[in-house]
Amino acid sequence: MKYTGLQQQISSNNRKSVLLLLGFPLLLLAATYFIIYFLNLNIDGKNDFELTNGLFLKYLPFVLAGVAVWFVIAYFSHSSMISYASNAHALSRKENMRVYNLVENLCIGIGMTMPKIQIIESDALNAFASGLNEKTYTVTLTRGIIDTLDDDELEGVIAHELMHIRNKDVRLLVISLIFVGIFSLIVQLLFRGIMYGALGGNRRRNDKDGGGGAAIIVILVISVIAYFLSLLFKLALSRKREYMADSGAAQMTKNPMALASALRKISGNANIREVKSDDVKEMFIENPPGDAAGFLGGLGGLFSTHPPIEKRIAILEQF
Repeated sequence: MKYTGLQQQISSNNRKSVLLLLGFPLLLLAATYFIIYFLNLNIDGKNDFELTNGLFLKYLPFVLAGVAVWFVIAYFSHSSMISYASNAHALSRKENMRVYNLVENLCIGIGMTMPKIQIIESDALNAFASGLNEKTYTVTLTRGIIDTLDDDELEGVIAHELMHIRNKDVRLLVISLIFVGIFSLIVQLLFRGIMYGALGGNRRRNDKDGGGGAAIIVILVISVIAYFLSLLFKLALSRKREYMADSGAAQMTKNPMALASALRKISGNANIREVKSDDVKEMFIENPPGDAAGFLGGLGGLFSTHPPIEKRIAILEQF
């Protein structure tokens, strides 16, 4: 992948990100429509489209209202949930003047309000940005990355995270997590309903009236497909934003080799055992692929939250 210039890369990534974000609500509406469609199939496999369209318009406001409530809850609880899941705590200016000076100088240089700074007590080398507005924007660093990197390398990492905030990447990730969470919740509820129904001795009742069981299966299958596609959308969105943050950081610091050097040190040392949430791990500057990605071989890239660190380093070395 060649470096094509920051502004061109930003424009390209923003266009692709908009398309990916539009895919989430369209996927939700399509899943709702197909569920109604298949539930209205008659014995001959035919469908009354007028009835299907009418039911879709009837239930559409309830679907949109449910999504709106989900968004409100996520908006007000997201920052606290991330801090809890990552075991991060505030880093005071007195505790580490070096980190504060690096963050402050970078923010002054680009005219950006300084975010909060947090630390994770871990030997792993990693960092991430979070927040939905200026009051909640936060840069979180591990103890390991602070102690291991020199000033230029740490500045490059901090600049990368500031670019995520400046480019509103953190907001995009929250939106994608919310939509994926909706599909995930539906799948979990349906799967548990089937399991508990079977364990509760409802098979005899389902034999008499197989329609209810068939309906649940139809909804589950469509929901699983929608969840799988939404997951691919989210992962693609995450990968594209990493390239742009790297390019922005290189321009901000005028030292792309420092960030490349930092990424080399981070590679192989980024796994944070203290963080159990996969959603939070996706926000880090590096999220090593799991065993599943390796098992899938070439397809594993589709299920990676970050592009290969070697490609990111190669692009930085072209500046």
